[in-house]
Amino acid sequence: MKRVILITGTPCVGKTTTAKALATKLDADYINLTDYAKANNLIQSQDKERSTLVIKEEKMQQKLSETIEASINPYIVVDGHYASAITPKQHVEKVFVLRRNPKELKLLMEKRSYSDSKLWENLQAEIIDVCLCEAVQVHAGKVCELDVTGKPVEEVVSEILDILEKRKSCSVGLVDWMGSLEREGMLDQYLKF
Repeated sequence: MKRVILITGTPCVGKTTTAKALATKLDADYINLTDYAKANNLIQSQDKERSTLVIKEEKMQQKLSETIEASINPYIVVDGHYASAITPKQHVEKVFVLRRNPKELKLLMEKRSYSDSKLWENLQAEIIDVCLCEAVQVHAGKVCELDVTGKPVEEVVSEILDILEKRKSCSVGLVDWMGSLEREGMLDQYLKF
């Protein structure tokens, strides 16, 4: 039986770093969805305004399913902010939604020179739980929310392994960025429409 683990979350939360480190620990196959879409000609178009790629969703699901089924490795780690929506449900064991405090996330996005519109769009997605809601909607009962704020990747991977090996329970509803920013009087600085 395949054990497919999804690592998802908004840009700059640490998905790729965490997913690669987890794949190494598990000796798993690793799939970065953006690279996978490019390598398999699954790009439909480029959204220049949002500076993002639009994938051929149905073809991507079909190709990903074929790749998972063809793998001889029991462990497969899939990394991408749309991993929950694109990975066929029957293959998914756990979905780890990485969450990062918007203040720390903003600094990371600025370091990577995100455009203003992309920075605010992604910060708002983190604050209103977009990736978490999508994961829960598609994979109810398999979703684990992890606050990675200020944590080194080794600690995050260790937490994931503890959950996979049932030494620690998995839960959602841990993070309330909207509430914490509101309590600090900073919500209006982060929710810019």
